[in-house]
Amino acid sequence: MGETARAWVKNFVAAIFGAYDPDSGRRLVTEFFLLISKKNGKSTDAAGIMVTALVQNWRQSAEFFILAPTIEVAENSFKPARDMIAASAELSKLLHVQTHTRTITHRKSGATLKVVAADSEVVGGKKTAGVFVDELWQFGTKPKAEAMLREVIGGFASRPEGFVIYATTQSDEPPAGVFAQKLLYARHVRDGLVDDPQFLPILYEFPEPMLEAGQHLDPENFYVTNPNLGLSVDDTFLRRELRKANTEGESSLKGFLAKHLNVEVGLGLRSDRWAAADFWPIAAMAKGLTLVQLLERSEVVVVGIDGGGLDDLLGVAVIGREKETRRWLLWTHAWAHPIVLERQKAIAPRLLDFRADGDLTLVERVGQDVEEVADVCAQVRDAGLLPDENAIGVDAAGIGDIVDELMDPARKFDEKQIVAISQGWKLNAAIKTTERKIAGLEMIHGGSRLMAWSVGNARVNMVGNAISVTKQRSGSAKIDPLMATFDAISLMAMNPAARKQGVSFFFM
Repeated sequence: MGETARAWVKNFVAAIFGAYDPDSGRRLVTEFFLLISKKNGKSTDAAGIMVTALVQNWRQSAEFFILAPTIEVAENSFKPARDMIAASAELSKLLHVQTHTRTITHRKSGATLKVVAADSEVVGGKKTAGVFVDELWQFGTKPKAEAMLREVIGGFASRPEGFVIYATTQSDEPPAGVFAQKLLYARHVRDGLVDDPQFLPILYEFPEPMLEAGQHLDPENFYVTNPNLGLSVDDTFLRRELRKANTEGESSLKGFLAKHLNVEVGLGLRSDRWAAADFWPIAAMAKGLTLVQLLERSEVVVVGIDGGGLDDLLGVAVIGREKETRRWLLWTHAWAHPIVLERQKAIAPRLLDFRADGDLTLVERVGQDVEEVADVCAQVRDAGLLPDENAIGVDAAGIGDIVDELMDPARKFDEKQIVAISQGWKLNAAIKTTERKIAGLEMIHGGSRLMAWSVGNARVNMVGNAISVTKQRSGSAKIDPLMATFDAISLMAMNPAARKQGVSFFFM
């Protein structure tokens, strides 16, 4: 490896083994994060680094791991490690390879290096001295990945020489879960926003100005995220794949950019996507918009509500017509019962991300979500911005509990303010209106990950000359906040009159 690897690999290895105080036995940098494009030798480097760690280790019976998301990925690291040892008579005498358990044992110290597939083996209770986590992006889709990683590095508490290396390509979907957390933290350390001398980020990704200028699409710049270009990465192959992706459509292009150029995917776009999805990121012109800010900027406000059962989300959308500009402002929120995390494990990491963002609430009891949605409606009304009629649009199929709560005598809503919004093809006008408003930047939003995900999940179905966006076409991926938006759009499109000003704002 030392004779054939590019300088970046040797510098990386030097940082790992050089950030160590041999007198105290303490490692000065304990976490490393490597973001690098596909086929740059990441798994082979993992094998070389961890075999080196096993040889250099002084602790008796120490445990080292290469942790992979699947058996296939685990084999990508174990086989090079096995072959490195087989190619060296000296290493073959020192290290014993057990292929059936993907374990390598140091004959003198009893220390082991084990390649573990997280989807098939238990990793808890380990006294880890060093771990290499391969393809971290795939762990982002696993609901219990964060707890699993915390468990596997728990041995560092009594092993000051311990280290963990997170290595990954970019995800072909918007980053989620533990991957999104670690990636954001690595960027913050790199950019000086977080001071953590024990964390070393190595991020091969394009600077924002290059992305905005489209310079990442110039093959002359492919080297930026491919330090092995011309060695393990073939330049001709990348150029051809780019041409193919451009021909095959935007979804294919996004996949190419994510895997070979480390360009982060913003929306999971498919060929049957909703037309406004292409314009959604551009319309995020009110970054971090809060409900209070929307109310302060608006002359009239309507509310849309959509939700299902306990394993579904309850979404609310608040749309305000901005004073003077008459541009529409959108704020959304969602509620979920904890049972959805168990029944919909594939999306659980994303839901926890949205909760961390403050855009989703995990309720503690049945009925809490309905009450808090009604609280939102009351907040709009008490600000003097809710129309006297056609003010709150609710999915006609799920109107019962919500209407009961809104019509509770203590709430003091007028029956004329609540409207049952028909779904399916009857939402065609609202869907088309939303498309035009978003594309023309006549409706803007706060750029929440919750809504970006919902919009990316939306699948269009043609019904005669009309289109519909339905939950059935989207499967387990949720679109409730988007459907709530269509309900609110149906009411705002009726051009409600602003009430007389002079009402005082009061927010709890």
